Amino acid sequence: MHSWSQSITVPAIIPVVPRLHSLNLRDTGVNTMLPILTLVGRPNVGKSTLFNRLTGTRDALVADYPGLTRDRRYGIGRIGPYPYILVDTGGLSGESVGLTALVEQQIACALAEADHLLFLVDACAGCTGSDLEIARRLRHTGKTITLVVNKADHGDPDLAMAEFYPMGLGEPLAISAVQGRGVKMLIERVWEGLPECWTNTVTSAPGNGGTRIAIVGRPNVGKSTLVNRLLGEERLVTCDAPGTTRDSVEVPFEYQGKAYTLIDTAGVRRRAKVREAVEKFSVIKTLQAIEQCNLVILVLDARQGIGEQDATLATHILDSGRALVVAVNKWDGLGNEERARVRDTLDRTLGFLDFAAVHYISARHGSGIGRLPETVDQAITNATRDLNTPELTRILEQAVQKYPPPLVRGRRIRLRYAHQGGRNPPVIVIHGNQTAAVPRAYRRYLINCFRRRLDLIGTPLRLEFRTGTNPYAGRRNHLTPRQQRKRARLKRHVSH
Repeated sequence: MHSWSQSITVPAIIPVVPRLHSLNLRDTGVNTMLPILTLVGRPNVGKSTLFNRLTGTRDALVADYPGLTRDRRYGIGRIGPYPYILVDTGGLSGESVGLTALVEQQIACALAEADHLLFLVDACAGCTGSDLEIARRLRHTGKTITLVVNKADHGDPDLAMAEFYPMGLGEPLAISAVQGRGVKMLIERVWEGLPECWTNTVTSAPGNGGTRIAIVGRPNVGKSTLVNRLLGEERLVTCDAPGTTRDSVEVPFEYQGKAYTLIDTAGVRRRAKVREAVEKFSVIKTLQAIEQCNLVILVLDARQGIGEQDATLATHILDSGRALVVAVNKWDGLGNEERARVRDTLDRTLGFLDFAAVHYISARHGSGIGRLPETVDQAITNATRDLNTPELTRILEQAVQKYPPPLVRGRRIRLRYAHQGGRNPPVIVIHGNQTAAVPRAYRRYLINCFRRRLDLIGTPLRLEFRTGTNPYAGRRNHLTPRQQRKRARLKRHVSH
């Protein structure tokens, strides 16, 4: 059985790209003025529920399912007199084999950088042998510990706390993370135990983490491995078994002085294969991450091939309008014929993503990742560019002159001028007459002309057509008496 008194050595990764500095660690210099509170305890005692309560968010996936949290998650605490960094961890089970050992490595990292530990126990389950063993391990860390008795809303809180006094961790505090009872009192007690240097220096919470990048794809394509490779550390739990990542985990970092947030997401399978409620919530969190990010890195598996589910997920990314970079993972070890087949399948299946840059990489060994950050920056820049109105109009005129739009009921569609109507994705508004009748093929032709001339690589482009209103529409010309007599004579002449 693993002893927390011993240090855990995390396997080092030699980064291929310039090292990205995680903002969650004490050595970054970004959040050093905020204390770090870490939530620990057995599985399914309410750590993620308390995390959401203290941060005022729904970032952590919550379900009545043990072992749901695996990676450590960071957030900014909003309840209490001052802001603080809150760390949610997986459940301590005492096992040291397989996936559980990887989860406990994540917990060890969270304990090492913590300033205060919030040890959660379950009032309904009572004091168990696992709780006593965890308490013994936590004492070896030398950290200040607050014993939190959660789920104390179903009975007498005093009776619930009495059972946990023998742990020897001081006076426990009864709370209900679901209903919020006792949570504010808990944070106030924690702040009373922290050194005065925190209250004298902490004034406000940090910013929003800069550009948000979501890593998406099918299960077991290497999304978490890619994040670890970019960071240069084993930040996320990785395993060959599909479905290792169940929740969207945000990892802030810096690269060349710029702030970013990597979002590792759960794998998305076909709807017919998603049966468990937990996996359904994981898919929802992934789709929310796509909608809330600035850029998406779509990870494909070269060895499994590119299938219908990849195309469905790519279509959703395209509909969201987010900038996109495609990373074909597990490229190492493939022969020339296999690589040619993958490229051909990529062109046929995902041909509608011709605007996105494609990188053939190996997240495990680091090959092909060197230029990935540069491509990401280029795509984000193109998605937020300011487009000049005279230049857009000039491109439109040249495109129309080369291939005029078709006739509609004998009348030519006239496209007069264009201007920018939005960013991320770029939106170009084209004014003219009969624009509602512009065929889909001609719209694609105009999009290709704008993208080629403006060099908009890595971002989708949208067109909006607007038709000017006719000021005489619905108005009738009233004839004078002389005009009416002339009209009558003409009718008699036509009748004869």
